[in-house]
Amino acid sequence: MTSTPQQTVLQSDRRRWFALAIVMTAAFMDLVDVTIVNIAIPSIQDDTGATFSQIQWITAGYALAFAAGLITGGRLGDIHGRKRLFLIGISGFTLASALCGFAANPEMLVASRVLQGGMAAMMVPQVLSIVHATFPAEERGKVFGLFGAVVGLGAVTGPLLGALLTEWNIAGLEWRPIFLINLPVGIAGLILGIRFIGESKAPRALRLDLVGVVLVIIGLLMLLYPLTRGRELGWPLWGYLSMAGSAVVFAALVAYEKRKARRDGSPLVELSLFKVKSFAAGIAVQTTFGVALGIFFLVWTLYMQIGLGWSPLKAGTTGIPFSIAVSAAAGMSVQKLVPRFGRKVLQAGALTMVAGLLIYIWEADRYGTGIAPWQMALPLVVMGVGMGLIVAPLTDAVLSDVPKEHAGSASGLINTVQQMGNALGLGLVSVVFFGSISDRLAPTEVGDAFAHAFMDSLWWVAAVLGVIFLVMFALPKRGGAGVTVVPPAAVAEERAAERVPVS
Repeated sequence: MTSTPQQTVLQSDRRRWFALAIVMTAAFMDLVDVTIVNIAIPSIQDDTGATFSQIQWITAGYALAFAAGLITGGRLGDIHGRKRLFLIGISGFTLASALCGFAANPEMLVASRVLQGGMAAMMVPQVLSIVHATFPAEERGKVFGLFGAVVGLGAVTGPLLGALLTEWNIAGLEWRPIFLINLPVGIAGLILGIRFIGESKAPRALRLDLVGVVLVIIGLLMLLYPLTRGRELGWPLWGYLSMAGSAVVFAALVAYEKRKARRDGSPLVELSLFKVKSFAAGIAVQTTFGVALGIFFLVWTLYMQIGLGWSPLKAGTTGIPFSIAVSAAAGMSVQKLVPRFGRKVLQAGALTMVAGLLIYIWEADRYGTGIAPWQMALPLVVMGVGMGLIVAPLTDAVLSDVPKEHAGSASGLINTVQQMGNALGLGLVSVVFFGSISDRLAPTEVGDAFAHAFMDSLWWVAAVLGVIFLVMFALPKRGGAGVTVVPPAAVAEERAAERVPVS
């Protein structure tokens, strides 16, 4: 029986919505996996005997591999096909999740998390490009709205899901289900992706800059490894030499990228973008903001669960006011405030976050280890409002003066440096948090020691946010005064349009 044109259209329409559901689920899986681990860290430490530096690498390893692989993953999708790279990414992510869930020791868990981050970097960059190839321009606004909702849902769901899975101790597996839950989702995504996602490639794909990738990874490792292990090893001389050497590696990266841009026009990093004042300032803001968030969320978890002795569920539910405040303020920031007040909204967000941190420090000092979740609600709401005012419009502000033809590479670079900042912040935890804690604590001393280390860390985060406030003066005052602000959906479309032939 021959299909009518109307039936063919309906089948095509159904297939593309299936494809959307598949790639959105994969993006959600990645977002949840970033946040789900923090809440289970004390349980992982108790069960595996992981050292504090290994705990840092369980989180920082994922962020580092994800950051280093983001641009590479996008470029590989251009060259070899986005469907193919998406399927490789989701397969590898699922396998790495299984290795995490069945890790026999902390070393295996760290290695598996690095692999998981690398596979996420293969999978995630394909999502928006697949959307562009699948949906016509008039429908993409609705689709990117759904993507924004998925991002918000992932931020809220991760800590709660991690708390519940850890608290329930399913089949006596303790923390392991936070990784094993990815297996059925990943397998289903792989099977359905093979059937419903259409293939697309860039008509003139750029070549992969392997030397640039290697230099980025080496430079970051030379900086982060000594930071993470330094305190534990007594700050040896080689650690300082390694950190100093990382600056040499990054200088070599800049020189190589300039030469590669002249030679074949396909550098890993488009250095000409840094001649745009607002972009250079925005990259600095994104990086330092990632540092602040990397420090805060890890030490916050350690403070609540080890210092205060709270259960994962109690700690997870304590963060609900924060997540709600971020979501509400983000929507108001983009729709109402930024069009009227411009960069002042972002600067107000930085100062609001500082105010929340100061309230938190005051409360932690006043109530000590007897502090209750409801007493944390006020500083968390204030911090959440401040973060919401920043995160939603920041990309627009950074990209506002970037030439249209570079919007795609600029957007990718923004995501990469934020992840690198996050990894750096996680590495700095050994300095700003564990540096305040004695190596030998009696059980009765743990609570007070962790509370004081938490307060010390918040002062560092407040100082970083103060720097962010000052750097924001280099951002455009307004989006409308002679500058076209590129909304996130348009950036994603522009990035995909440069590479994806609509099939």
